[in-house]
Amino acid sequence: MNVFISVYHVLNDIFISPLQGLLGKGKTREERKKDKEAKKVKESTDLMSEAIKNATSLSGKDTSEVLKNVLNDGEGDREGLSTFNYVIKDSYGKTIKSTFDARSRSEVEAFLINEGYQVESIELKKKTKLDMEITFGLKFKTGDLSFALTQLSTYIKAGIPLIDSVRILAKQTTKLSQRKIYEKLVFDLVAGENFSKALENQSDAFPRLLINMVKASEMTGDLPSTLDEMSDYYNSIEQTRKQMIAALTYPTIIFIFAVLVVAFILIWVVPNFVSMFAEAGGELPWITKFTIGASNILSKYYLIVMLVLLIAGIAYFIAYKNVKSFRKTMQIFYMRLPVIGNVMIYNEVTMFTKTFAQLLNHSVHITDSMAILSKISNNEVYKEIIANTMNTLSKGGKISESFRGHWAFPIVAYEMLVTGESTGQLGAMMERVSDHFNNLHKNAVTQIKSLIEPITIIFLAVAVGFILLSIFIPMFSLYSAVEGA
Repeated sequence: MNVFISVYHVLNDIFISPLQGLLGKGKTREERKKDKEAKKVKESTDLMSEAIKNATSLSGKDTSEVLKNVLNDGEGDREGLSTFNYVIKDSYGKTIKSTFDARSRSEVEAFLINEGYQVESIELKKKTKLDMEITFGLKFKTGDLSFALTQLSTYIKAGIPLIDSVRILAKQTTKLSQRKIYEKLVFDLVAGENFSKALENQSDAFPRLLINMVKASEMTGDLPSTLDEMSDYYNSIEQTRKQMIAALTYPTIIFIFAVLVVAFILIWVVPNFVSMFAEAGGELPWITKFTIGASNILSKYYLIVMLVLLIAGIAYFIAYKNVKSFRKTMQIFYMRLPVIGNVMIYNEVTMFTKTFAQLLNHSVHITDSMAILSKISNNEVYKEIIANTMNTLSKGGKISESFRGHWAFPIVAYEMLVTGESTGQLGAMMERVSDHFNNLHKNAVTQIKSLIEPITIIFLAVAVGFILLSIFIPMFSLYSAVEGA
């Protein structure tokens, strides 16, 4: 029932609501978007503020300040900025065309001249009603981010000031989108902003976890170590992603090939036998009738079948991305599957415990850590666990109470969580849990790879064998009838 409700809400958001906006019945798209975001923020704020109020009061922190730092991170102050198109020449005489967001043309010109560029032209970008804010491509890939953090840490350790280190990153990158991000960082740093604030102003490009970790490092004064640790963290995520891609590439190719082979046989091979069976007459076995029926449907309506599958895929993607109840239902379904479910659970536990350990080891308060974790997790099951943890902490309980007996949190991880709480070594214990489940995840990925390959091959053999059998059985009957005559 949840799936049907979710689909209804998706269709309502896609078709009905925009139609109402066009007809003037109701709010505009921007107003609905703002209302939706405001509602989401309010729900998050109500939950976290209560927990932070109770948990941080013990350590003498100001509740309002903690709430501001935790809940409002990743937004940045970009209001009142205009986009300017500029054409410049660098020190090598190379012409560069790009855009920059600033409050005035003079700000852009002063910044570019200060960076050593020869300014050719600066013009305010004209906006039209059809203009859309495109952020695709302006987000760092995990591998690029890991490498950039390593470089930045190396430059700072070598005695190069932070702002000059970022300038070096901007000049050496060959990607225009990344250069724009670095230039905006330099602009904010020149204006006197902290590094964490500069990152926060580019929150579309940088993960919230990194921004919060840099905030913590600015308090301790150990930015290079934090950059190294975050580099290792994102490198491990990238390695996990590559392992999953490597494990699924070959089986995916085989599966697609199998589907194409079966479709080719049904559309172009089977129809050649249909006329022969019709001329011979007689009763066909059920297996042959089934194959002929499938062949007729694909032959006549293959474009409609492809269109239906495409629409279903797009609807699934939109629903999974925008409808929380549908996304949670599908995640639970996937996590309950044999083998595949273990891979998802091991990966989530690894990321959760590793991130939690990073935050705790940098003296981030437990409640603040949970607030950050709830914002960076994409899994609704674990978001629910974290929300329950926030409620438990607000009542003076322990973290482990929310994880006790939960099917998505393995017993081994729970016991080590309890041990970490009782010994005061929660950060160290979470690191060990992360390492343990990271190894389990690698083994599970290898297991999936070894299982999917033969399963896919068996699927191809069974499908093709079924079709061939449906053709050969009546042919044998015809042959026997001819011989008997």
